[in-house]
Amino acid sequence: MAVPPLRMRPEIAALPAYKQGRQAVADGYKLSSNENPFGPLVEIVEAVARAEVNRYPDATGPALRAKLGGRFGVGPGEVHLGAGSVALLSQFLLAVCEPGSEVVYAWRSFEAYPGLVTVAGGRSVQVPLGPGAGHDLDAMAAAVTDRTRAVIVCSPNNPTGPTVPAEAFTRFMAAVPSDVLVLLDEAYAEFVRDPDAVDGSRLIGRYPNLVVLRTFSKAWGLAGLRLGYAIGPEAVLDAARAVAIPLSVTGQAQLAGLVALDHEDLLSARVEDIVGTRTRLVAGLRELGFEVPDAQGNFVWLALGDATGRADDVFHEHGVVVRAFPGDGVRISVGEHESVTPVLEAAALLR
Repeated sequence: MAVPPLRMRPEIAALPAYKQGRQAVADGYKLSSNENPFGPLVEIVEAVARAEVNRYPDATGPALRAKLGGRFGVGPGEVHLGAGSVALLSQFLLAVCEPGSEVVYAWRSFEAYPGLVTVAGGRSVQVPLGPGAGHDLDAMAAAVTDRTRAVIVCSPNNPTGPTVPAEAFTRFMAAVPSDVLVLLDEAYAEFVRDPDAVDGSRLIGRYPNLVVLRTFSKAWGLAGLRLGYAIGPEAVLDAARAVAIPLSVTGQAQLAGLVALDHEDLLSARVEDIVGTRTRLVAGLRELGFEVPDAQGNFVWLALGDATGRADDVFHEHGVVVRAFPGDGVRISVGEHESVTPVLEAAALLR
């Protein structure tokens, strides 16, 4: 018996599923997902092992929210947890979008943005990156209309690397209407060493329409546990909480986050190590003649255009898995110290 096709939203039926980059190769380096190359702290592994997996977690994560609130000088109501910052992005867009509404963001930026906007029922307004592969905030502000419901600002920008200058962001916030939600996506904030970069932690409480998004996936090394957080006005966060999938932040993730915050000194040392490797990698690529944008995350960007497909294969042949964006370029995560040599050897063949 033939089964009739389901009636789906046409924009969803046409939407390609999110695809991860290539997975690790044997005896090689997976540099495609911006993961922390260090293994988890023993203390975190022990905490996760103690979790009662037969019980539902506390849906609101009160202990972790309180600890994060103390860290950023806000109350627990001004902190919201999610299964990674991408889940939080989805919730905020679901809360503000309606048919015909628009979401403004730079492009190229995080590849999940277009899909999240479409699923929320909105329409993407993509503003080309400016000089140096960074955000053109003036153009983004000019793209805001009465149909705009949200603007996403990614700093450092994934996959290109540059941050948004603090002074430019202040002007941008002054230009954006106060009833338009601004999501400052700072998934890589801990890796930033640019003193002039925007720092969402210094803006908390200043704007009624600003939400700062951060994650434990990158610098904190908890990507597999899926844990992110948002800080912003409680009424705005309540809207995200209303559309969130219940119980999506596991008890294991909450415990891991608490332990990670208790061992920030150890994790910060790991971040400094990654920043040092990033410096070596950028210097090596520039010596080969590549124009590498200012890298402020745990990744570097090579704009290779039509040569992207060949580059992806060359890196793979050298035991290095990178993230290729066909027609645009490749993003190379900063990994183990030993990974720099094969990356540079492969890159040399592309010159």
